[in-house]
Amino acid sequence: MEKKIKPAKGIPVLIILILIIIISIGGFVFSGLCISENNVTVGVACLVASMLLILCSSISFAGLKIIKPNEAMVLSLFGKYYGTIYEAGYFFVNPFCSPIYPRKRDEEVAAKEKKNEANNKVEFVTVSKKVSTKLTTFVNGNQKVNDKLGNPVEVSAIVVWKVVNATQAVINVDNYTEYLSSQTDSTIRNVARLYPYDLMSDDDESNDDADETTLRGSATKVAEEMKMELAHRVENAGIEIVEVRLNQIAYATEIAAAMLQKQQAVAIIAARKKIVEGAVSMVEMALDKLKADGVVDLDEERKAQMVSNLLVVLCGSKEANPVLNTGSIY
Repeated sequence: MEKKIKPAKGIPVLIILILIIIISIGGFVFSGLCISENNVTVGVACLVASMLLILCSSISFAGLKIIKPNEAMVLSLFGKYYGTIYEAGYFFVNPFCSPIYPRKRDEEVAAKEKKNEANNKVEFVTVSKKVSTKLTTFVNGNQKVNDKLGNPVEVSAIVVWKVVNATQAVINVDNYTEYLSSQTDSTIRNVARLYPYDLMSDDDESNDDADETTLRGSATKVAEEMKMELAHRVENAGIEIVEVRLNQIAYATEIAAAMLQKQQAVAIIAARKKIVEGAVSMVEMALDKLKADGVVDLDEERKAQMVSNLLVVLCGSKEANPVLNTGSIY
């Protein structure tokens, strides 16, 4: 269970420690005078007291801590959890307390120091012993997953997150940033496989297709589902997921060309269907108009020929070239 502590202000303690050091220096001088005047007992006692004061003040300096805004420090005392400081300022805590921070950072610093040594560089490597509670953006790399239809797609996401429980972030997991990264990858794979990338039906009036969720057409809904699942996964690490946005959704390169041809075929079929429906209605309207106005009386054979000619003209992909008949229509 997290324990929030409010330590003592650091400025008064710093002043007291400086005064103790000044008093200790005065004690050294006084002990020397006493010994020179053959008052050895008082001189030795004053010397021992001054040394103890110097030792205690030197150890106490380790308890002075600086906490910046939107930072937290998790402390342990002799291996046990001591408390967490969230308030920004200059404080004094038990000097025997030590900060807890992700273990992986030590390995990263060692690798950086080794690299600097190999390059003959002199660079001071510092390890942050505080946990940032600021809003942070994590960009997940492209993940190749199979959608609901089995098609390989590449999906990446942008995650906006922050640490809300610094104690859980450093105690429950080794490195909370790596933990978030691995859980994000797993969440993307788990959610993306539940939906198809896109609908391939040429029936635009199908209610089932219109209501079906797809990765391309319902990116906001899919991202919200990813956010809920990811928030549940990283809750034990003290991380709050503020927002998840899909950064990229595309077919994998090995099938992108084939799926593009399929989409073009579906679009052509849908367009031809609309053209045929419109042509049939226009032919029907033309025949009804000719009959109603009494322009010409056509038998069934001529009606069929006229329908055929009109459909060729209306449905053809190229401009029709008319043929004039100067004789009888029969």
